[in-house]
Amino acid sequence: MNINIDLYYQKRENLFNRIQNATNVEKLAMAFLMACLTGLLAQIVIPLPWTPVPITGQTFGVLISGLFLGKRFGVLSQVIYILGGILGIAWFGEMTSGLSVFLGSTFGYFIGFIFAAAFIGHFAEKYSQSRKFKKMSILLLIANFGCIYIPGLIGLGVWMYYTQGAFPDIMTLIMMGLAPFIIGDLFKIWGVAALSKAVLPK
Repeated sequence: MNINIDLYYQKRENLFNRIQNATNVEKLAMAFLMACLTGLLAQIVIPLPWTPVPITGQTFGVLISGLFLGKRFGVLSQVIYILGGILGIAWFGEMTSGLSVFLGSTFGYFIGFIFAAAFIGHFAEKYSQSRKFKKMSILLLIANFGCIYIPGLIGLGVWMYYTQGAFPDIMTLIMMGLAPFIIGDLFKIWGVAALSKAVLPK
């Protein structure tokens, strides 16, 4: 049993080192694959009747991009995702693309994806103890509900101001842009934290 555990730890260390020591070309390819994963997860869409912001799976891809690729290339993966969608790759929600989609009600969330990948990537890359389940869960909570939802709610409010002529009050913003997503996001956070515990060296 000890031999198997030691082998598991060794493989985990080797995987992390392989990613960290990859060439820039390899990391660019991995960033593109993470952008593709984010786009694929964005196709998991549950529309809600009282808000223009749907439930999607893409934040899972955002969080693991920082977890596995680190700060620079985690951010790059989300920049590729956003720019690719603007330029015509139909991997925004419901296989949409274009500048008008990017500048819509979810504009702030897109910007938050970059912040979240940078935040998680910084800690996952530099601090091995942060990769433990509990510590990573706390960091993911901050990344998800701070880095993504703060700009997301601001962007939603600005979008409503320009489309409806009035900036909504804070409770309306929370009910439209935060509250419906909390439970689903907690499961994503725990899933990513579990991956961190299982796959990354401590």
